Amino acid sequence: MVKKAARSLKYVYLALMLFFLYIPIIYLIVFSFNNFGTGRRVSYTNIGAWKGFTLNNYAHLFTGEAGSALLLTLEIAGISSVLATVIGTAAAIGINSMKKRSRTVILNVSQLPMVNPDLVTGITFMMLFAFVNSLLVKLGLNQVGDVVKLLIAHISFSIPYVIFSVMPRLRQSSGLLYEAAMDLGCSPMKALWKVVIPDIMPGITSGFIMALTMSLDDFVVSYFVSDLKSVLSVYIYSSARGTKGVNPALATVIFIPLVTLLLVVNLRRLAKEREYEIQNKKVKLKDKGGNIK
Repeated sequence: MVKKAARSLKYVYLALMLFFLYIPIIYLIVFSFNNFGTGRRVSYTNIGAWKGFTLNNYAHLFTGEAGSALLLTLEIAGISSVLATVIGTAAAIGINSMKKRSRTVILNVSQLPMVNPDLVTGITFMMLFAFVNSLLVKLGLNQVGDVVKLLIAHISFSIPYVIFSVMPRLRQSSGLLYEAAMDLGCSPMKALWKVVIPDIMPGITSGFIMALTMSLDDFVVSYFVSDLKSVLSVYIYSSARGTKGVNPALATVIFIPLVTLLLVVNLRRLAKEREYEIQNKKVKLKDKGGNIK
């Protein structure tokens, strides 16, 4: 009786936790179909008033400043996450091949951007680019553009997340696979591409999703780094604090692809784990002399 009550209490606690975590997101998705009237914008004055179902919020999603902000944000997130995944994966492979003491030091240093407050990171990047631009002006060269500054900043703070997503997979992977490929005649690069990369691909995929999420979610660094006010997070902030409000469909259209991508990756991982379990069972039956059907 006590065990059943404890089990029921556990499920109730889990349900409440998930409810409080996801109810704001569900609320946002529902109200993205609300007819807010003039300008189809939500503000603090009408955020809780349901005025009827409409698709106009999505029909006008890519028009005006909001559309430009959304497209620019997606471009920056896509480019920065791909480059951060490539650089982070290469760094993780290099760190994994180091000696234990050197590997520990590098990993601790790599972890600093993850625990560093976003405010400090944003101000640091702002001071760095101000120094670089002043130096370029003295040399008679063009200053670093806003888009380039955003890309550099997003790549920089995304790389540690990729490293710490790939490293666990590298620890699980056997170094004998790489050596076996070399013994069979593969060059180092071919062995890396044909053996190591496919083996750690789940970690690389997780790192890419983390980098993409961090780039789409970032506000503080983008606000301090660039004078470009058409980035989606900065645009939503300035619009929500102003009189014109913001289209709630902007946040929804970012959330849905991320959830879809996470579901696809997790379902694929579960299918592979299931396949590995079946193969392990077959191996155990064969070792015991059983018949494998």
